[in-house]
Amino acid sequence: MNKDNMIAFFIFIISVLCFFVWGYNYIPNNSMILFILASVFGIFMAFNIGGNDVANSFGTSVGAKTVTIKQALIIAAVFELSGAIFAGGSVTNTIRSGIVVLPNGVDPMVFVCIMLSALLSSGIWLLIASKKGLPVSTTHSIIGGIVGASIAMGFMFFNQHEAFSMVNWNGIYKIVASWIISPLLGGLVAYLIYSYIYKRILEPSSLINVKIKEIKKEKKAFKEEYFKNLQNKSQEEQIKELSAIVLDDDEKKSEYKLKIKQLKDKEKDIDVFSKMKFHVPLIAGVAALVISSMFLFKGLNKVSTLNLMQNLWIVFIISIFAYIVTLAVVRLMKKTELNKTIEKIFSWFQIFTASSFAFSHGANDIANALGPFAAILDVLKNNTINPSSPVPFAVMLMFGISLVIGLWFLGKEVIQTVGSKLAQIKPTTGFSAELGASIVILLATQLGIPVSSTHILIGAILGIGVFNKDAKWNMMKPIGLAWVITLPVAGILSSIIFMIFVQILIL
Repeated sequence: MNKDNMIAFFIFIISVLCFFVWGYNYIPNNSMILFILASVFGIFMAFNIGGNDVANSFGTSVGAKTVTIKQALIIAAVFELSGAIFAGGSVTNTIRSGIVVLPNGVDPMVFVCIMLSALLSSGIWLLIASKKGLPVSTTHSIIGGIVGASIAMGFMFFNQHEAFSMVNWNGIYKIVASWIISPLLGGLVAYLIYSYIYKRILEPSSLINVKIKEIKKEKKAFKEEYFKNLQNKSQEEQIKELSAIVLDDDEKKSEYKLKIKQLKDKEKDIDVFSKMKFHVPLIAGVAALVISSMFLFKGLNKVSTLNLMQNLWIVFIISIFAYIVTLAVVRLMKKTELNKTIEKIFSWFQIFTASSFAFSHGANDIANALGPFAAILDVLKNNTINPSSPVPFAVMLMFGISLVIGLWFLGKEVIQTVGSKLAQIKPTTGFSAELGASIVILLATQLGIPVSSTHILIGAILGIGVFNKDAKWNMMKPIGLAWVITLPVAGILSSIIFMIFVQILIL
């Protein structure tokens, strides 16, 4: 184990010990064993969310070589942890998305068994998927775990009709539909964004590059030809021509000086940044609008005290600021290799879109581990099942740290899949995928459409791969299969674990 891993492991162990000390003072002593068991399973789930889902945030940035894997891990850790701690929400629904409605009179300890089973089964499946480098939905995994354990509970304590009637099957059908809708939406929006960037910036800039190279080539060829012919002239003519070149006398200006000036004027007349001065700042403004909206309406929606108009005004100001700053940067850039300049600018953009993605993910998807654990915690403390449960700050901090540690130790495989095994990623394509995915997630959140951020981002990458004709569809076979089996595998595994827990803890 290298030095960095040793430090990460040490921080994790210290955090867990401190969390158990906190739990000892928070939970009645007769429930400490269950608290430790629930903590292990909850931390395990958060760890695996970090290993699988969080890796999506910076996968394209690594693939585009904007950042190294180590840099991506550090930046993602900061934003994921910030999102989980500061915007993780003060209240998390114990039953995710209304998928399961338990009948009245369910024993609180049976409820605890359901949540324990969901956490453990989801964590196991995410661990397997992460080790295989397969990006899957942590939300679908925890829902599958809750549904599986709930149905098993219905069979054991009620009857077959009661077991299946608890499940909101319309919600399950929406999840199944999201396997198709999410990647299609992500692919379509990313395709349109990259299409705009390619047609309005990259393609015209390439043509400008070609013109500049042709002029430089013409200049070089003229120089070679001129001095080759000069060698065949008399010494007196050579001195006369060279004097005119060196002295730069307008009255005696040589053919050489006139031709070189003509070619330089021709090169100067080409406005190298003509396509960048409008379109790049415009894209920066739109990206800033989306990123700030992700922060305010998705990442900080649970903790912000601002009203709609205040949020919209902040978004507007940030967008205008981004436009002005980017315009200034474009004007100050040296007229070097244009395509490299463009990719460099978009690599900066990509850091911001990826960081926003990570913050919003930490703020929202940590609930996949926090929700069931908060429900267990509430039962252990109050011996009752509440519709919603408060999440203490210590829990958000511990689960946020677990998320980051999971990213550190497990995230590399999924990062490599997202960053290099689906399509060729450059800063422009990576930015387009992240921005496209962010737009779809933001709209879906506001419209209440159940979509998976993982599925959307994968679809976005493939959408750009379709445009560039380099999509690696063979990699989608195992990923698509993993998506389809996530919910049933987590459900079946959870139902088995539930029956074991019931035998041990209740019967």
